Amino acid sequence: MAEEQQRITVMLVDDEENILRALQRLLMDEDFDIESATSGEAALAKLQTLENVGLIVSDQRMPGMNGAEFLGRSQEYAPHAQRILLTGYSDITATIEAINKGGAGRYISKPWDDDELTQAIRAAVALYQQGAEKRRLNEIIARQKQEMEEWNDSLKKRLLQTTAMIREQSQTMKSLDEKSPVTLIHRAFDGFFEIVGDRAAVHSRTVSTLVTEVARKMGLDAETVATIRLAALLHDAGKFGSLTLGLNKHLEEMSESESGEYRQHPLRGEEMFRQMEELAGILPLIRHHHESYDGSGFPEGLRGEEIPLGARLIAIADHIEKSAHSVEYNRADYALMNARFHGGTSLDPQLITRFQGITKVVYFEGKRSGALSEVEVGPMELTPGMTLARDVESGSGVLLMQRGNVLDLANVALIRSHYRKNPPLHGIFVQVVED
Repeated sequence: MAEEQQRITVMLVDDEENILRALQRLLMDEDFDIESATSGEAALAKLQTLENVGLIVSDQRMPGMNGAEFLGRSQEYAPHAQRILLTGYSDITATIEAINKGGAGRYISKPWDDDELTQAIRAAVALYQQGAEKRRLNEIIARQKQEMEEWNDSLKKRLLQTTAMIREQSQTMKSLDEKSPVTLIHRAFDGFFEIVGDRAAVHSRTVSTLVTEVARKMGLDAETVATIRLAALLHDAGKFGSLTLGLNKHLEEMSESESGEYRQHPLRGEEMFRQMEELAGILPLIRHHHESYDGSGFPEGLRGEEIPLGARLIAIADHIEKSAHSVEYNRADYALMNARFHGGTSLDPQLITRFQGITKVVYFEGKRSGALSEVEVGPMELTPGMTLARDVESGSGVLLMQRGNVLDLANVALIRSHYRKNPPLHGIFVQVVED
């Protein structure tokens, strides 16, 4: 039975029967079970048979094993229990020993004040309950983390098995001089992601759709379009098998270990497909899809046209899809506006406009163009250049910024800081002009 479903047990230890009876009378109306023992040795034996012991109250001066020694040894059988030492003597050394070695959280002098002792016991039991709940939640988190790791590992194995199968099929198709292996591989992986159907799969397939249409309208040859299309579909494959719960956050919110893990996924994705010679063309596009136009990206800090064209297109489509997914309406206009704000920094400004038509189609909402609208975004979605559609207030109602303000880096940092410390119940509303 789980700890939260059991009644808590409080153990009382004193060599004087009358003291034990007095303590039992004092606590008879409390909402926990009481066990008692007249020596440290007897209490240790009883502890081995009890569950969910939340508090041990022990006298210090007892024949044989004293209170400090008993409390220390009791940690073996009730490691999470709180401990209180009762002492009727001015024995500072014993008290310090009970605290340092016995794990006592508090000591109370005898004769005690009934109210003081009752409050101390209630507080200790409440502290144990808090600890038990924290342990329960940590166990759930650990179990979910393990399940996520196992699911990702399984997904990665299925992906690698699919890769091996496709490689065999593509070799056969080569000899038959039919459609290109890259097209066949894309078809197989697209079907794989359709079956998986989770958020990552939807993201990958949408990015591939956006990039393919743009590449075609740019007049690129069929082989190049097919390569970019497949690279876009597989650009995040390196995340399989990683702890994606932490990797779904913005890079700025990640811990150092999460950031390091996240920055490895383009390299892992490249490595996953290195053994297939048919996929040589997609490797640099997967590797460099997180490079930034201004050179601030990873893994190599390439800038401008040093970044492969396909990788620059994937970066824009990736940004558009994530931006569109972050809001509930006006998705196309918001995503395109957000991408423009990142032009020249993380994204190639010359290529962004090429995504306007396909983005409108993918996120069609039937709205008339030219209208001034607003969208609600989270603090991490804010970008310098955005215009506030409503006043921004803290959770306590303090006005942080008025509507109509155009955000700069300092404004964005201020809003994010207040939303971390004192968040309101809603996001930030920014203006969107529909093209």
